[in-house]
Amino acid sequence: MIFSKKLITWYLHNKRDMPWRQTTNPYHIWLSEIILQQTRVAQGLPYYNAFIEAFPEVSDLANASEEEVLKLWQGLGYYSRARNLHFSAKYIVNDLEGVFPDTYKELIKLKGVGDYTASAIASICYNEPTPVVDGNVYRVLSRYFGVDTPINSTKGIREFKELAITLMDHDQPAEYNQAIMEFGALQCKPQNPYCIVCPLQDSCQALKNSSINRLPVKLKKQKIKKRYFNYLVFYVKGEYTVIQQRVHSGIWQGLYEFPLIESEKIKVDDIRSHAILKELINEEDDHFDITLYQEEPIVHKLSHQHLYTKFYIITAKVLPYIKETQKLISDKNIKKYPVPILLGNFIDSFFDKKLVSKRT
Repeated sequence: MIFSKKLITWYLHNKRDMPWRQTTNPYHIWLSEIILQQTRVAQGLPYYNAFIEAFPEVSDLANASEEEVLKLWQGLGYYSRARNLHFSAKYIVNDLEGVFPDTYKELIKLKGVGDYTASAIASICYNEPTPVVDGNVYRVLSRYFGVDTPINSTKGIREFKELAITLMDHDQPAEYNQAIMEFGALQCKPQNPYCIVCPLQDSCQALKNSSINRLPVKLKKQKIKKRYFNYLVFYVKGEYTVIQQRVHSGIWQGLYEFPLIESEKIKVDDIRSHAILKELINEEDDHFDITLYQEEPIVHKLSHQHLYTKFYIITAKVLPYIKETQKLISDKNIKKYPVPILLGNFIDSFFDKKLVSKRT
């Protein structure tokens, strides 16, 4: 039995029951593929269900505000995925009259859709024989054929794509693409793959050469950058706080946060005299206190950055001077705004306690 048929046979007996596998609706497939980029299935599934419930049709997603989309996405990370998803939904509705692209060449024109996602949608929804190549596929092909070209090199990307094209099952493109991805996720896992019961074991080069743990080869990641975030959390009159939207490009664009001082070495006294604080509150107006919420910084790890974060609570009796880029909001409404999970966890810890204490 040839490579593709073995994988499809394995898939039909072992595939997981996922809601996006019960449809060929391109909107649903597209949504699932975008969510599952950089995200495990177990984590992404509730988000998929929440998006389908909130936005049943692509037109519903297009008509939503960016804040609504980002709020629903909160906690998934890589927020550019959500912004691109929203942008492309509006493009489909407004420019394509609500008609979803139905070929690889048209799908790849959507913002946020690359070769892998376009191939997945084209094959699953329209039976176009376009092979997918994601992390799972790289691992299966690298091990089975004994390919040690780095998968994240220009040469490797081209080489594995060419190999995938030669293996494509033109009779069952949807089943084959899903099969090889599922096989990499469940059978040919990164660690401790199930080689003993693998249907490909008799011809797997990595198993034959004892190179399972060395493949696939990946070039070293870029150096991790350390950043130091110091958030000024106002708590005014036991009710109000200040938030601002991150509008610049980079991490968390479009999400909300507290006023921020980015500096490695800073203390309470430094904050008291800092220009950012002086823009917000006049020391002559009334007395205010600054306390460090937690002595040790919270370390939040992103793909290429580690954020060392501290929260400084500023209690005051007078309302701060709010800039046009900031909002003065009640603590009761703070959870309505999309924030990074780092801040979401803090809000759950700090403001929930304050609300409970006010009620009692």
